[in-house]
Amino acid sequence: MSAGRLLSVLLLLQSRGRMSARAIAEELGVSVRTAYRDVERLQGAGVPVCAEPGRGGGYRLLDGYRTRLTGMTEGEARALLFAGLPDAAADLGLAAEVSAARLKLLAALPAGAREEAARTATVFHVDAPGWYREPERTPYLPLFVDATLTQRVVEARYRRWRAPQEVSRRLRPYGLVLKSGVWYVVAATESGTATAKAPAKAATYRVAQVLDATLSDERFDRPRDFELGAYWASYLADFEARRYTGTATIRLSPRGRRRLPDNVAPEVVRAVDATATAVGGDGWVEAVVPTESTMHACGELLRLGVDVEVVAPAALRRAMADTVGALARAYGVTGRA
Repeated sequence: MSAGRLLSVLLLLQSRGRMSARAIAEELGVSVRTAYRDVERLQGAGVPVCAEPGRGGGYRLLDGYRTRLTGMTEGEARALLFAGLPDAAADLGLAAEVSAARLKLLAALPAGAREEAARTATVFHVDAPGWYREPERTPYLPLFVDATLTQRVVEARYRRWRAPQEVSRRLRPYGLVLKSGVWYVVAATESGTATAKAPAKAATYRVAQVLDATLSDERFDRPRDFELGAYWASYLADFEARRYTGTATIRLSPRGRRRLPDNVAPEVVRAVDATATAVGGDGWVEAVVPTESTMHACGELLRLGVDVEVVAPAALRRAMADTVGALARAYGVTGRA
């Protein structure tokens, strides 16, 4: 018999009020017979659980009885209700723990505040993944959670974009980051082990790209001055600096400029806003935008169709023309109608 389950029954009755044995059983994933036994054990331990027979009856706590086992203030309980990310918790292998914690949070509130908190929880929903893609499979994410919290080394095989694509790494996980529905682990590698002269250098790994991982018994010390939030902000800034390696001069129609935010990165939109100058009297503008590569820029700008024209560089202009020509041939278009 689980003492934790008895506490869950107690907190359920405290937060929900009257509940039938069947409702308790369904909430905790046990049989109705087990729910009856758990209530009897609570009563035997001196908890004033009252039974109300008949239609609409059930079990409830004696009016005025409350447990303060949670140890939280009402304000803390309200605030933490906003921190629940069910999908992220499930990814981390913590769905059951989050559910139990939420139950304890609700139980810490008096009746009026508990009702308000429950109402609040029904009007906020967080859906982290971006549009137009399936959630990534991250079977090794719970392992990295364990490794991060216990400061243990992980032996991993990782698939990266450059050759050799499959590499082996001994990772010392410092933290986990959820960015737009994608999980990343920030970790130091074997070659990045800290020394007296050179502190460990962290790197970022996409958890879905981990092909295999084993939790070792080897421990490591997380640097005391390492701040995950500061590292991630620096990583993003460096990523943006490395991402854009060139520029292009483009012309946009009024409609193309309106469509821009839905088809290109925010950095490109900001660049257009900052550099746009009018060309002609029909509303077209010319602007200088950052580019990653010729092929990437070609694919991105083609989304705008006839509402964009590449002026420079010549390589990007040729790539656009070649792609449009190939499309015309594919559709049997050989010239103007």
